[in-house]
Amino acid sequence: MKESKLNRETLLFQRRELMASLKYASFIQRAVLPDKRYLDNTLRDYFILHKPRDIVSGDFYYCMRKEESIIVAAGDCTGHGVPGALMSIMGISFLNEVLSSRGPVMPSRILNLLRERVMKALHQRGYELENKDAMDMALCVFHPRTRELQYAGANNPLYHIRNKVLTEIKPDFMPVGINAIEEDSFTNHSMQLKPGDTVYIFSDGYPDQFGGPDDKKFKYGPFKELLINISDRSMEEQQKEMDRVITKWKGNLPQVDDILIFGIRFV
Repeated sequence: MKESKLNRETLLFQRRELMASLKYASFIQRAVLPDKRYLDNTLRDYFILHKPRDIVSGDFYYCMRKEESIIVAAGDCTGHGVPGALMSIMGISFLNEVLSSRGPVMPSRILNLLRERVMKALHQRGYELENKDAMDMALCVFHPRTRELQYAGANNPLYHIRNKVLTEIKPDFMPVGINAIEEDSFTNHSMQLKPGDTVYIFSDGYPDQFGGPDDKKFKYGPFKELLINISDRSMEEQQKEMDRVITKWKGNLPQVDDILIFGIRFV
């Protein structure tokens, strides 16, 4: 009986130590994400719904102003929890490195350079048995003076909504990292924005969440319909409604992945 009690106390102590470590890791991860004051000053009208599956997350959001451009991104790293969080911190660090160097601020170029750094850091050379960790990403560059938005995507699309009409800009179906096929350049897309246009970049955690009456995935069709239906609301109301819907959908089921939605309205 004494041995059983000691084992239980040891397990409880180890669990407390693990939870304390994870909470501190979460603090470190949040520290490298853009803070609210910076986002408010840079984007003004936006929302971020970020729901880690565990205490730390493999999903991350990014925002930087460089000269006359605003760069935003939503990344989804391989895995979740601690491995995903380490990848996300590496992704943010490499984005900062790429954007601190000289050269045109173009989404496709940024993703190409980011991929080079990820592959080098993970020693990826295309061998069959090597590490296949990577990240999916939607990355945008907005030029406020000309109202031009450029986008490039690694597996993750961009949704653009104007007057409740959704246009999907499809990504390149390859990750930021090693790929089974020869590494091609990412595609650069460009569009002219009008006042009131809203764009959404996101990970696959929301549409892939199981729930509802039949314990099925939420899926992309209902995800698009939900965004269209709420697109004329304030960004704060959109964030609350997105959170409310997925919480109700999930019910008592576990969250299957990290969730990230980054919505930006241009005025």
